[in-house]
Parts: sequence; C-alpha cells; structure tokens
Amino acid sequence: MADQPTEISYSIARARPDQVAALCAIERKAVQLFRGHAAWPAYADMPIPPELLHQAIGRGLVWVALSAAGEPVGFVWLDAELEGTAGGDAIGIAEIDVLPDYGRRGIGAALLEHACGWARAAGYRRVDLGTLADVPWNAPFYAGLRFERVDKNDPAFAFARQRDRENGFPDQLRVFMSRSLPSPSRSAWTAWPAPAKLNLFLRITGRRPDGYHELQTVFRILDWGDEIRLRVRDDDQIRRLHDVPGVSESSDLAVRAAQLLKKHAGTAHGADIDVIKRVPMGGGLGGGSSDAATVLVALNWLWQLNLDEDILAELGRQLGADVPVFVRGRSAWAEGIGEQLTPLPLPRRTYVVLDPHESVPTAALFQASELTRNAPRATISSFASGETTENAFAPVVRARHPRVAAALDWLGSFGQARLSGSGGCVFLEVKSFERAVSIAGQCPAAFTAHLASGVDISPLQQALARHQSRAG
Repeated sequence: MADQPTEISYSIARARPDQVAALCAIERKAVQLFRGHAAWPAYADMPIPPELLHQAIGRGLVWVALSAAGEPVGFVWLDAELEGTAGGDAIGIAEIDVLPDYGRRGIGAALLEHACGWARAAGYRRVDLGTLADVPWNAPFYAGLRFERVDKNDPAFAFARQRDRENGFPDQLRVFMSRSLPSPSRSAWTAWPAPAKLNLFLRITGRRPDGYHELQTVFRILDWGDEIRLRVRDDDQIRRLHDVPGVSESSDLAVRAAQLLKKHAGTAHGADIDVIKRVPMGGGLGGGSSDAATVLVALNWLWQLNLDEDILAELGRQLGADVPVFVRGRSAWAEGIGEQLTPLPLPRRTYVVLDPHESVPTAALFQASELTRNAPRATISSFASGETTENAFAPVVRARHPRVAAALDWLGSFGQARLSGSGGCVFLEVKSFERAVSIAGQCPAAFTAHLASGVDISPLQQALARHQSRAG
C-alpha cells in the first residue's frame, strides 16, 4: 500500500512583506515538479518578480499557509490585472504554490477556498486562472474545486495570454478555467477598499472668520489603502470588532460614520466593522477619512438606503474635510476647506510613498506661527504646467520633524520629493513602475516604502459597481 500523507497542522493568514523571499523560494521548489514537462523551460525561466509579489502583499491579495512552527509552506496570490483592467467583475489567480513536501494535505485547496471567499466578499462574480490540462495537480485539481474549463479565446483572457507569450509559455499547453461565485448573503461579511490619497500640491490662501483655513490642493486617489470588512446586523448595534492602536472606538471615524449614517437615515439596522489598517496614521494619506467614506458608501448600499452621492458627501464633510473626496471617488482639484471638488483627470503615474514612521499632528501645524497662510491663488493650468507643486506645510514639518526631513532628503535624491497633506509621509512621482521598484528597493531600514499608482476612479467606486452589478 502506498504511503498516505501525514496529517499536519497549519493556519492561513494574510502574507506579510517580510515573507516575500520565503514565498519566492516556495515557488522555485514547487516548479521543480514540472521537470521533464514540455512547459518546464518556460517555468524555469519565469520566476516570480519579488517586487510584484511585494506590491500584491501590500494590497492584501496574498495569503500564506503557515506550519505549526509559523513557517510558510504555501501561498495563493490574487491579481485583478490578469483581466487586463482592474475593477471588473472577475479576479485571477496569479500564483498558487505549496512546498512539495507538504503536498496532498489539503493545503492548496484550503488556500484556494480562502482566496475565493475573499473574492466573493469583495463583490467579484468569478475567479479565473490559467493552468495545464495534463498535470494532475493543475486542471484536475481545480476541477475538483468547482473550476470549469472555458474558451481561452474569450477576450477576457487576451491579456493573460499575451503575458504568457511574452514570458515564452507555449500557448497550446495552456487551458483557462473559471469558478463562479455566489452573491454574499445579507448576513455575510463583505470587503471594501478604503484607498489612500496624495496631495500633489497644497496651498493655504487665507483664513475664514470661523477659524478654518482656505486651501487649494489636488487630491490624487491611489490604488492602495486600508480594507473595511462589514457585516449587517439585524439589531441596531454598531460594533468595532478589533481595537485600532491609538484610536478609541468613540473617536474612530469608521464607527462615527456608521453612527452618523444610521442617525440620518433612521434605520433599525446595525453593523459589525473590522478595519484592516495599511495606511500609516498621521501620515497625510487620508487613511481615517477614507475609512469613514468607505463605511458611508458601503453601508448605504448594504442597508439599502439609496441616499445619493451629494448626501453622503455632506455627511462625510461633517466628519472631516477630506471625507467627501473619498465618497465621490475621483481625483480632484479642491478648494475651500477641501470640500469644493472639481474632478481632474490625471495621467497615470506610479508613486514611491515613503513612511518615515513619525506621526505629524495636523492641529499643531495649523497653529504654527511660521505657516504661510496668504499664498496667491493657484490655477489648474499652473498646476498642469508643473509650476505649482509646493506644500505649505513642508517648511514647518521639515523644521519640527527630523525623520520626515530625512525622508524628504533621501527620496529627493531621486527627484522632486513632496510631502502629502500635513505629513509625515512623503512621495515621489515616477513615470514607470520599474523605476519605482528600483527606488523602493534602496529604501533605508529606518523607513518603509510603498508602491502605488494614481487612479482617476477610486477602488471603492469600482467595488460598489461590482456589488451593484451582482444585485442587478
């Protein structure tokens, strides 16, 4: 009788950036199983780019199986870009690997179910993948997990097939499979993005009688940020499931947004809220404001309130000046206290966002005597020409926060480094992903580098469209 696999204990968790090397090593060991297969030359020459895996981990799209000792033994990686454009109703499996020594123990199936469960919660209709028909742990394995073969000539797979050709993978060996995902039940968890933002410039042009400052800025919505998990309750309770370090439940903007929406609508429903933080707090990237906007937009949908965007934006304004731009979900030219928004299409750019691990309190900056409060008004044309790029807070932050100053100096050695909002995160705009990867790879240990792309339509709006499409 053949030896049966030994049962082992394992757990599944979101992958961490410090696990990239281990996951790449798993893929290289798993690919050895293809030695002698016609696809072996392509697999051997096509290792996972660590920088892409790192970026996917930063977006929460990679899950890892951990042994009882806490060592990675397998992983799965989801990638919306496999469909050619992000924001559609399908998401792809970019990679799934298990160490050969841990094969035939259900780890791969558990990883796949975990990824499909998240995709369902995020509003996707199906999960797609490309695989080999003649390898037992490929197409037959997926077929046992409710994946069905589909026509690979479908335009939905054109991008993936083109990428295969570029990597030398023989097209005749590839089959494509899809698994349909049921809609989440009303009582199920759903997952919603809360994207970060950058201020591409920031001027203070005056001060109002009520003490608020008149601003001009450009908000750039990013494709990276926090994640908000929500579950509708049939009672009227608003509950935060996990503590957020340094943020009490009563001051948590996500909780306050749910309470404000509930009060405005007079609904009897409640919600469980779980915030997965990725955006540094006190970094000038709008993390808390975005969390609040996501709760407003998502609960408006989940509670079936049908409030329009203007009402949600006004509710958001009551929580914070930056909330309306996230509610509306467009990169925008902003004036007033930041609530007067004009959508502003911007060229696609990649950003290196540097976290110096120093929180900057905004209130103290606004009170600084050296802050320039009467700058001349800028115009959209002066911004578009590259003339207007300064941030009014940058000189004050430089003088008061040495770690932020050091981050600006280091990133500034590669180009024009700028402060976002009131800091402390700083960023550099680059024209190619490859350049951003190169810079981020040189990041000093004292800082953390994130890679993000600017988008004109927010990931939150894309998620809402997915959920609406499913209901329709």
